[in-house]
Amino acid sequence: MNRYCRGAFTPLLFGWRRLAALVGTLLLCACSSQQKLPPFTASGYIADQGAVRIWRKDSSDDNTHILAVFSPWREGVTTVGEYRWHNDQLIFLELNIADKNPEQVKLRFASNGELSFMQREVNAQKQQLSEDQIALYHYRARQIKEVSEALRIGHVVLHQGRWNGNNTATTCEGAVMPVQLDNESLRVIEQRQNRSISPVSIAWLEAPEGSQLLLVAYENFCTWQPKADDF
Repeated sequence: MNRYCRGAFTPLLFGWRRLAALVGTLLLCACSSQQKLPPFTASGYIADQGAVRIWRKDSSDDNTHILAVFSPWREGVTTVGEYRWHNDQLIFLELNIADKNPEQVKLRFASNGELSFMQREVNAQKQQLSEDQIALYHYRARQIKEVSEALRIGHVVLHQGRWNGNNTATTCEGAVMPVQLDNESLRVIEQRQNRSISPVSIAWLEAPEGSQLLLVAYENFCTWQPKADDF
């Protein structure tokens, strides 16, 4: 559990503190806004040691599905969290932590909020979770949901794709987009591209305030990026 908190939620908490005011302000604004938000959104933000990418889908039957991926820039572990909500009640949580000793946690909750299923495996060995640990997972899930809500209200949009050069990228949806980033971010992309014979992948954010580079990698983000129809 301590390793989980260091590897994933220390950056998340750092981002949460910085986003706390934004969350409150944007959620208040949403109460008076008549603009309808899209049911499927992708967003993210920069934490202190990596990037957080969030995909969210809200259904007409009051179901919310969230996938949150924390990717470290240097040291650290990649953490993938999947969350399902019904009527604002958390009903499912799954965490996968890629480490020397891989960890997986699965929790299911009944409609009354009580725990109905629990499973934790560390390096393929089953372990028990305490009530405090379960409560902490539940609390973190609520934080992720509120952050994702603030980001989509603030129109912070995540894009992913392959770098074309000439300040453009081909997104995972197949569109060629201009990438308006600062010179330092473009330099980072070009340095990584110069070490690869294939186009590198980039993930970046666009918002009314501007654009922000999140990640540059040799892997193809498009092979696993969620799609609205099957998410």
